[in-house]
Amino acid sequence: MKKIIFALFISILVLSACTEETSTNIIKTEDIEGLISSTIETAEKHDVSKFEEYELESVIDGDTIRIKYNGSSEKVRFLLVDTPETNHETLGEQPYGPEAKEFTKQLLAGQDTVYLEFDVSYRDKYKRLLAYIYTKEGISVQEQLLKNGLARVAYIYDPNTKHVDWFKSIQKTAQQSAIGIWSVEDYVTNRGYDKNVYYAALKEGNQSNIVEDKSNTNNNKGRCEIKGNINSKGNKIYHIPGQRDYDNTKAEEMFCTEEEAEAAGFIPAKQ
Repeated sequence: MKKIIFALFISILVLSACTEETSTNIIKTEDIEGLISSTIETAEKHDVSKFEEYELESVIDGDTIRIKYNGSSEKVRFLLVDTPETNHETLGEQPYGPEAKEFTKQLLAGQDTVYLEFDVSYRDKYKRLLAYIYTKEGISVQEQLLKNGLARVAYIYDPNTKHVDWFKSIQKTAQQSAIGIWSVEDYVTNRGYDKNVYYAALKEGNQSNIVEDKSNTNNNKGRCEIKGNINSKGNKIYHIPGQRDYDNTKAEEMFCTEEEAEAAGFIPAKQ
């Protein structure tokens, strides 16, 4: 039977919180900080020079922030992703919602401004701004939420589909690794998240609807030792510990598994 191994931000989940009315998770700030530190160090840095910079006011949820836009305070909904809720009028708090919010909050900590990449349409039916969000260092917030199993690809509506294939590729890797929201089978649905399935899985503990969570935690952080390097010819090659050139290879990106490296377009070193 499969057993559940919680990610760093889930390892201290209160098991008594198996009822819908009870808060699902307690987060250790130092654990989230460790994940953020790893993310900042290894995340791909995108060119934000052509994007628009705005003053960041606050983080509302895992997938929503508030910025100063043309002199007004406005909400920005992250395009093409959906994180679990933290304080929804009807859905309440969903598992991994607080973790997603805390992750976004800490990833943007110290950022006075954020960079927004707009797609074709700027607003949704609720008049919220829609955008892809980046830090000043060029880290894609959506990319990292998906990579760490804290969001699903969702709300794919034409014409705002610029990064849908990229995001789906990241999500696929997280699914295969059973990270975060993907650690409980059928918790993620086409409509959102089913916390009844999540709580039932926790109660059963070792039943087949619990899958192993292979998240990059502080406990297994050392496993993310695969070095991704781009050589002078532009070839993307990854090196595994023990290979001849591993120690001398400069890591431009780090991976936890070979599958993750290959999903990012890297090929294995010959020696």
